[in-house]
Order: sequence, then structure tokens, then C-alpha cells
Amino acid sequence: MIHAVRCDQPGFKDTEFLSGFNVVLAERSKEATRKDSRNGLGKTTFIDVIHFCLGARADKNSRLSAKRLSNWTFSLDLDLRGKRCTVSRNTADAKKVTVEGDFSGWPVRPGLFEDRMVLSNADWAELLGWLMFDLGGADDCKYHPSFRSLITYFARRGRTAFSDPFVPEPKQKEWDKQIHNAFLLGLSIEHVSRAQEIRDREATLNQLKQAAKAGVLPGLLGTVGQLETDKVRLEQKLERASEQLRSFRVHPQYVEIQDQADALQSTIRKLNTDNTGDQSMLTFYEESLMEEAGADNDQLVRLYSEAGVTLPDSVLKRFEDVQSFHRQVVANRRNFLQAEIARLKQAILDRANEIRTLTEERASLLAVLQTHGALAEYSELQRLHGEHQAQLERVRQQIEILKQVEQGRTTLRIEQEQLQLLAAADYEERRPVRERAIALFNAFSEELYQRPGRLIIDVAPGGGFRFGVDIERRDSHGVEQMKVFCYDLVLAESWASRHVNPGFLIHDSTLFADVDERQKAQALELAARESASHGFQYICCLNSDTLPSSDFTEGFKIDDYVRLRLTDATDTGGLLGIRF
Repeated sequence: MIHAVRCDQPGFKDTEFLSGFNVVLAERSKEATRKDSRNGLGKTTFIDVIHFCLGARADKNSRLSAKRLSNWTFSLDLDLRGKRCTVSRNTADAKKVTVEGDFSGWPVRPGLFEDRMVLSNADWAELLGWLMFDLGGADDCKYHPSFRSLITYFARRGRTAFSDPFVPEPKQKEWDKQIHNAFLLGLSIEHVSRAQEIRDREATLNQLKQAAKAGVLPGLLGTVGQLETDKVRLEQKLERASEQLRSFRVHPQYVEIQDQADALQSTIRKLNTDNTGDQSMLTFYEESLMEEAGADNDQLVRLYSEAGVTLPDSVLKRFEDVQSFHRQVVANRRNFLQAEIARLKQAILDRANEIRTLTEERASLLAVLQTHGALAEYSELQRLHGEHQAQLERVRQQIEILKQVEQGRTTLRIEQEQLQLLAAADYEERRPVRERAIALFNAFSEELYQRPGRLIIDVAPGGGFRFGVDIERRDSHGVEQMKVFCYDLVLAESWASRHVNPGFLIHDSTLFADVDERQKAQALELAARESASHGFQYICCLNSDTLPSSDFTEGFKIDDYVRLRLTDATDTGGLLGIRF
């Protein structure tokens, strides 16, 4: 239980609490107008201080992070495993806490620092798990409860904390909800943890499937058989590339030899072109030589005689001179043609010999090129070989992943069915624990609404648990909040019977904001009666003008339980003694 909440600032309202029922009351002064509010008096801040001393993170959004509260030290006197101790934490140095009391038996001992016994806040929060809930330092389960999550069921903060009995913190994950409620209700958390591990593996398989659909892992949309075919094809291609590399010989002057061979080919081509041209001229000259002939004067004289023309001697003499000249011209032309024919034949022959020589030289160079390769070519072969290896490795990985996906789904289904059976068996073994919680919830809800509500605890498909609560409304307001109230009371009473327990339950006024006056009065009296008879402490924050005074039973005096009164009559009437 909590004995006191204190602070080192003079304006702070140090408060002492007793076992059983305790009230922090915010009062409206007679002089206050309707525009005034008690929201700034410190009821919620009071709960924040308790969480701060119990290892909550120093959130920048917390009220205690305000500049006006810098270097304030808050303290909490409380019982831990039957021993009273004091914990203090400063807002300016929130990473550590100071503790006073009997530390014997603690698994983590505070260390001496500047005449104080100090723990890191992280160690303190972990230690509180052992001190209040008997949590071990190491847990075999991957998913297991933490102190900070568990304590929020006994001191809820914020309006959203009262919306769902099983989810006191916003955005709480499903596994977190199942783990912590199962632990608090005395059910097995092993099956919940294993069920979540299976869901994680299933999510991984789904991610692989989605990645395949998105093209991130091409090939996974096929079958193992299809990928095996690709693997064989790539293995054959890789073997051929490997053989090429093994037999490849690099010639250091490969490029130079290749250039020489190309130059020889160019020269041979030019020589062939020149020979073709000379061969055409040779043929022309040979045909011209065969057509050359001398002039025939006798034939010309016969032509004139037959025409009846007699040529004089002078003309005949002139014909002879012309014939002599013509014979000389023909002789000269024949000499020229014969000389050109001889020259062309020799040129063609010389080129043919040169072509033969060059061809033989080029053939020897090509023989070298055929049996050797260039370094660049070898590098290209290596690159292609590496690509084939990478492709083959990708296909092998895809085959392995696809096998895991196919086998994994089958394995998951089997494991889920087995876990379902184990969870159901454990569910039956823990029937007394479960039925006691259900009976308490039924009794508490029936006292408020004259009809029993239902606390529903089922084994969820695949293992784990499914939780729910139900209270028949009967035209009453605030039923949802009263589900939270009844469930929290079940937890407080169940844990009060254990040797190790938090020892308290704290509710903010938000819980009662929308509740009918009659149910509110009955809930407060129920909390007072149960906390007194079962030995746990109940602390609630209330507003004076919403107290259901006329609905309390005779003899129940709320003022007897008020440990702290906050007022808006003065600026110093709030919990902190200041307004900001």
C-alpha cells in the first residue's frame, strides 16, 4: 500500500493514506464562478506523481515536465513485500531514484552515491516487477509482462484508459493485451507467447509472399519444380562458362596481333582491287592487239577501177606514202600494246605473289588469335561467369525460401492446432482461478445493476486468450466505465490474496464522470467494503460537486475517507501549491 505522497517544495500538499478506502477530493469554492474549474487542482497530477515515483518515463508531454516543476523531488512511502521503504525521484535528474529502507533480499541492490542509496530508473522499474508482481529478471518466453504495463491496470491514467477494461494504454498491441491480462488473471502466458511467436512467423511468410507479388523476390510466384528447371539450366550454362575460362589462354600482344592481321587484310584487299583493275586493262589491250591491221592500197585501186576511174601515177605514189606511214603507226601501236600487256601481266603476277605471302602471314596471325584471347575478352568471360553464379545462387535461395514458405505454412497450422489443444487443457486446469475471477465480476456488476454481468475468457483460435465483459445497461449511463471499475476491482481483490502484490488500486475522477449517481454511490461503497475486507488499498479522486451524497446508504460518510482536499478558492489550493 501507499503510505504517503510527498515533495520537497513547501507548497506541495503532502498526503498520508491509510489502508482501505481513501479519497482525494477537489472542492469548488462558493466564490468560484461557473467558468472556474477543478481540472487544474492536481487530481490527475497526483496520479502522475505516483507513476513518476514508480519508474514511469519522464515524458515531455507529462505535467511534471513543465519548467515550473524543474528540480522538484517527489517521494513515495510504500510497502514492498511487507517492508516499508521510500523512493524519491527528481524531475531534473529523472534517470535515477533514491531509495531508503530495508533492501535485504532484493535481487538488485542500490549503490551508495553522495550519501544516498541510488538505483537507475531502469533498474528500479525492473526491480518493482519482482517486488510487486514476482516477475523474474529473465523469462523463457519471448513475450512476457513488464512492470510498467502491469501497474497501469492498478493506476490508470488519462481518459482513454477507462474505455476498455483490458487496454489501459492507447495503441496497446493485441499480444500485449493478452499477455498482461492473462498474467493478472492467473492464466498461462506461455501459450499466449507461443501463439504470438507463431503469428510473427506467419507474418514473415506473408511478407515474403507480398514481396514476391511486388516483384522484390522474382520467381517466388512459381513452384519449386519450375525453379528447379531454371537451376539445372543455369548450372549447365555455368559449367560451359567455367570450361571456357579453364581453356582460355591470354596472349599479351593479342590486340597488336589483331591490328596486324587487320592491316594485312586491308593490304590484301587493296592488292586484289588493283589486280582486278589491271586484269580489265590487260583484256582490253589484248583484244585491241588482235584487231590491229595494215592499210591495203591494191584494194583501194580496184575499187576505183571498178568504178571506171583511172588514177594517175602521182596519186598512186601518194597512196604508197600513206600506206607506209600507216604501217609505221600500226607497228608503233602494236609495240605499245605488247609492252603494256607485258607490264600488266608482270604487275598482276607480282601482286598475286604478294597476296599469297601476305595471306600466309595473316593466316599465321589468325592461328594465334584462334588459340589465344585478349585480357579484355577474358575479363568479359569472368564477368559473365560471375553473373551466372549470382543468378544460380538467387534461384537456389528462391527455391529454399519457397520451400520454407510451403513447409512453413503447413508447420504453422500443425503448431497452431497443437497449441490450441495445450491451451485448452491448461484452460481447464486453471478453472478454479478463472471461475473465481468470473464470480467476482458477476457479483460486483450485480451489486451495481441488480443483474450479473459477464467476464468472458475464451481460448482464442491458435492459442492465447480472448477477453470480453458485458453488463446489461438497463437505461443507465456510464456502463462502459463501470465495466472497467468491476474488472479493476476483480484484479485488486485477486492480487490482494497473494503474498506478493501491489497492494493498491487507484482511480481518477474520469472513471465516474458519466456514471449515474446511484451506481456511482454503490461503486464507491463497494470499493470501500471490498478494500477493507480483503486488505488492499483503494484511492480515488473525486469532485465535490459530483459526489452522490444523497444516494449513499445511511451510515456511509464519504468525509471519513478524505485524505486530501484540494480547492480552487486560492492559487495555492491545488496539489502543487501553484497554478501554471
